[in-house]
Amino acid sequence: MTANAYELIVYILTLLGVYEPILNVFQVLGIEYIFKILIVLVEVGILFVFVLLTVMFLTWMERKVVAMVQARYGPMVTGPRGLLQPVMDGVKLIGKEDIIPAKADRWIFTLAPFIVFIPALLVFIPLPFGQSLIISDLRVGLLYIIAISAVSPIAILLAGWASNNKYSLMGAMRAVAQDISYTIPLALTAIAIVLFTGSLSTVDIVNAQSGTWFGIIPKWFIFLQPLGFILFLIASIAEMGRIPFDFQESESELVAGFFTEYSGMKFAMFFLAEYAHLFAVSGIVVTLFLGGWTFPILPFVPAMLVPLVSLGIFLVKTYAVIFFAMWLRDTVPRVRIDQLLNIGWKIMVPLALLNLLLAGFLVTAGVF
Repeated sequence: MTANAYELIVYILTLLGVYEPILNVFQVLGIEYIFKILIVLVEVGILFVFVLLTVMFLTWMERKVVAMVQARYGPMVTGPRGLLQPVMDGVKLIGKEDIIPAKADRWIFTLAPFIVFIPALLVFIPLPFGQSLIISDLRVGLLYIIAISAVSPIAILLAGWASNNKYSLMGAMRAVAQDISYTIPLALTAIAIVLFTGSLSTVDIVNAQSGTWFGIIPKWFIFLQPLGFILFLIASIAEMGRIPFDFQESESELVAGFFTEYSGMKFAMFFLAEYAHLFAVSGIVVTLFLGGWTFPILPFVPAMLVPLVSLGIFLVKTYAVIFFAMWLRDTVPRVRIDQLLNIGWKIMVPLALLNLLLAGFLVTAGVF
């Protein structure tokens, strides 16, 4: 079975009987590397289109979840059940005037939306969507994800400072304080998973969760690390800046936080990054604690269908986590900023250290 998306594309082209003829043409011209670059570009293109379509669907899904919780219909006019509402949102954002405040730092103000979107896209590189459905299985994949995710608050701080708006700057400073507070418990709970697997590779982490206990219970880390799962989920939602932890925006306090001065496509870039981050973080939760693409029925699936079925399993689990995050947004009120920081430093960090200690005991005892 192929190891990543590149080899999967090569495998499909070989089955279609076109890989060797095309490769021979490039070899004759002495530019074989161009063919390899083209395959990589196809990977990137597929990933980019997938992220855009996912973001569009998530904007529609969130409206529907909010409407369900609040006993409303949600979008119903544009397309069947409002399915074309995300398309109209895109048209609206493209048509809006791109305004830059007179006293803003124009270069940083313009650059910040791209700085926040690119890391949100790069996080997908080591994320295993299914068996053989990964851009690159990095040996330090988990460390890479945590490091790349830490770039977003820097972009938010740049956006808030460059806007020359006190509300934007306050929202950006809150985002940085929040990120520092919750990255530590996030990393500590991830280290506990590494203790069990002995690897930072996301594929190795998923493979370690294959199989069952007693022929019934899946070997997912949520059963060995229930406290770690809760801590990681809370820290992930705080990292995303979603309600009840949306202090970087806080419309009732800071107008719209670091978003305040942005419009048009610059606003759309932040919007895309937010929902891409939501999907990526949910996928990371699934990868670390819910077995990734694994499921007890997978060994009985024909080999040709395993990548497709594993992708379906991964998406179902990921959208379940996304639904929980949306449901939480609609039911839990926002806490205060001091309460947020107290929870992070005084509760989450000690519990994360305790969870790491418990993981060490389990590994030492040979439970896993």
